[in-house]
Amino acid sequence: MSGINVVLVEPEIPPNTGNIARTCAAVGARLHLVKPLGFFLRDRHLRRAGADYWSRVDLVVHESWEAFEAARAGANLCFFTRRAERSYLLAPFENEPFLIFGRESTGLSEALLAGREDRCFRIPMRPAIRSLNLAEAVSIVLYEAFRVRGFPGLG
Repeated sequence: MSGINVVLVEPEIPPNTGNIARTCAAVGARLHLVKPLGFFLRDRHLRRAGADYWSRVDLVVHESWEAFEAARAGANLCFFTRRAERSYLLAPFENEPFLIFGRESTGLSEALLAGREDRCFRIPMRPAIRSLNLAEAVSIVLYEAFRVRGFPGLG
């Protein structure tokens, strides 16, 4: 495994999560899903988007944000939100980072981000555009984390 983690907090759309799982399998990143989920893990759209790569996904499911946070105390947490001031290019991708993304409809909650402003990053885009698709945003940040680290284990 790469030592890079993708965390989806309360994802809502099965194909997005399936596509993210497929990307995680392609690069060897661990995927964490934080409940509640907007779908069942057996959802056919989720499975179809992940294609036949599900057996290669290192998947961890957490019952809540509090359970995730308790299990990852002291970890390198990087939050990605449109409300951040700093570019994702400034995120600290060393020491087994956890790349944290929110739900498709609302992103990460203000309550979850409170007091963590120094750990928040954004993907720059035109002001008239509210957000990117979650799977696209994860791919952009995940591949930057791999690029910074020299693409370990990837051919």
